[in-house]
Amino acid sequence: MKPYIICHMMASIDGRIDCDMTERIGGNEYYEALEQLACDSDLSGRITAAMHIALPEPFHTDNPKPANQSSFYKATEAKGYSIVLDSKGKLKWPGNNIDGKPMLVIASEQVAQTYLDTLCRQNISWITTGKEKVDLTQAVKMLNEYFGVERLAIVGGGHINGAFLKAGLLDEVSLVIGAGIDGRKGMTAVFDGIDDKNYPTTLLKLKSMERIGENSAWLRYNVIDTTNPSRP
Repeated sequence: MKPYIICHMMASIDGRIDCDMTERIGGNEYYEALEQLACDSDLSGRITAAMHIALPEPFHTDNPKPANQSSFYKATEAKGYSIVLDSKGKLKWPGNNIDGKPMLVIASEQVAQTYLDTLCRQNISWITTGKEKVDLTQAVKMLNEYFGVERLAIVGGGHINGAFLKAGLLDEVSLVIGAGIDGRKGMTAVFDGIDDKNYPTTLLKLKSMERIGENSAWLRYNVIDTTNPSRP
């Protein structure tokens, strides 16, 4: 079992997601839509977390011995978590919650044991899975089994979205399109970072569309499972 997973983003009409830019082309539409999705937990990647959540200085240890095992630590029983994917354990945290939700860090088995010990002392939950990088498929199963996560919103950047897409874990895409054009060369798109030029197009089925805020459009799509075309 895994949670129902929704990628939720706000973008310009050319699909770019730079935060400073999206703040200029919309108001509170992104958060209004996110609240309506009724996800108990949300997940962001290391880059997004470093920009908006983590302390400026990175984690450092004189004892980098890796954990070398798939495991978890549940610091807090909660109805939902703010989850950060930090494969190597690079980020330091100012506290143990984000916007009122307890934190949970997902790392690979290469993370330093001293990093996990630090999280425990801060009363921060964690999961380790995947030998060299995080095994996303196993991680979301563990989120469901051990932490009770039922609906998960992916709210990171283009690369973490691309990783979940490539792993075949997305059930839905929720996209708020703001009234603006970015147009700058090289800016990250809603889904990015898949380096396989032959990667097949992911097909979607329109679920709903509505006007939100003054000038934004909110589109929701179900992801078509090509191994089971009857879903959804």
